[in-house]
Order: sequence, then structure tokens, then C-alpha cells
Amino acid sequence: MITLYMMANGLPAFFKLGIKEILFCTEWKPTAASPSFGILYIILTSAAGTAAAVVISVPVAVLTAVFLAEIAPECLARIVRAAVELLAGIPSVIYGLLGLMILNPLMYRAEQKIFRGSEQHQFSGGANLLTAVLVLAVMILPTVIHISETAIRSVPAQLKASSLALGASRVQTIFKVVLPAARPGIVTAVVLGVGRALGEAMAVGLVSGGRVNIPLPFSSVRFLTTAIVSEMGYAGGLHRQVLFTIGLVLFGFIMAVNAVIGGMFAQNDGQEE
Repeated sequence: MITLYMMANGLPAFFKLGIKEILFCTEWKPTAASPSFGILYIILTSAAGTAAAVVISVPVAVLTAVFLAEIAPECLARIVRAAVELLAGIPSVIYGLLGLMILNPLMYRAEQKIFRGSEQHQFSGGANLLTAVLVLAVMILPTVIHISETAIRSVPAQLKASSLALGASRVQTIFKVVLPAARPGIVTAVVLGVGRALGEAMAVGLVSGGRVNIPLPFSSVRFLTTAIVSEMGYAGGLHRQVLFTIGLVLFGFIMAVNAVIGGMFAQNDGQEE
């Protein structure tokens, strides 16, 4: 029903404006006298921001899960696990506020040093793509850590014992035996982390700047989710329909990520067999 609802409300704009006008144009001026509804930069921003956040977050999360499941003494593991659960319980708006108060001033100072004397650069006050990526990377850590740790703990003890019996070190056993065996759960964790990053609106809305630009690290940008949230309250007519189209694009984006990652995993399993 959700899929049908999104299609019913998102497809009419495609028929009125055309796929090329919406998906491949870069100008977003819905309230201008001659409105334009190009969302290419918004799509690229969501793709680049999510990919960068995952690249930063997943290695840290997986190594943390390995530490909790295989290395840390139980007393220390309980403390770290509690901290991870606390991260998961913090509302997204708090992450956004912390990014606004802490990261944005730091980014603004870095921006001033890097682009000093540049007349072409539009200063964003620290609200840019890089800040949003860092906030997203922290936000998806708890999800990936928790599910990865569960997957690592579910690896049969016989596999680890066999590896150690053959003379492999503990580190070799973890990275050559345990992690490959836990890969299905880790892939699931990554998919859920990608979904969390793609679907986040409040936090990135506070730290990304909200302007439709090409996604460069120090540019003020707008994500798919923030485009919907920031304009749905006053949009009407064709503008409102295009916002539903953005939601449909986001919906398809997440399904495509699931399909691609799932297909890669199935292909690797087939090759191993």
C-alpha cells in the first residue's frame, strides 16, 4: 500500500514535466515566475553524502564490533556496549544541534583558511556537505556496530577452533575466518546503515545549509529528505506533486541499494560455492 500510494502521488509529475526535466536538470526554482524542478544536484548530494558517510563509518563500526565480540574483556565490553546503545537512543535532532554548535564553527574556520582570498567561493558558514557527512557517519555507527557484533558472535566456535588448531594467529582467525563467516550479518548491517543515512532529514537539515548546489565538500547542499521536509508545508499544485516525486525517487533509491548489495553478496556466495 505504501508503494502504491507513493507511485500514485509521485508519478503524475513525471507525466507532466518529463523524466528529463526532473531527474537530469540542475535548477530547482519551484516558486519562480517560470518554475523549474530539476533535482539532479539533490540526487547527487544524497548519493555522495550517504556513500561518504558509509565509507567513514563502516570500517570503524566493524572494527568496534570485532573488539566487543572477540577482544575486549567483558567488563570493558559492557561499558563500550552501553555507550553504543546510548548513541542509538539519542534523537536525530540532538545530533543536528551538536553538529550545528560544534562542527559548523570548526568547518567555517577551515573554510576561511582554505578559500582565503577566493572571490568565487560562496562561504556557507560551516553548513556544508562535509559537516553533514560527519554527522551521518556518527549516526549510523550504532546500527552497524550492534548488528555486526551479533553476526560475529553467531559464528560457530568450531570454525575459530579449527583455524587456531591449524596454526593461525588470533588476528588471522578474526580477519580470515570470523569476518568472512559473519559477512551476511555485516552486509545486513551496512544496508540498514545506508537506509538510515538516506532517510535522515532533521540532522542533515540543520548542518547541510539547505541550498541546491553541486555536492562539493564545502558547498551548502540539500538532500532528498531535506528538500521534502523544508518545502512540503507550503507547497501546492505541481510543486507538491514534485515533492512526492522526490519521495518516490528516494524510495526507489533505497530499494536499488538493497538490490545491488544483495546481488553482489549472492554472486560472491555463488563463486565461493
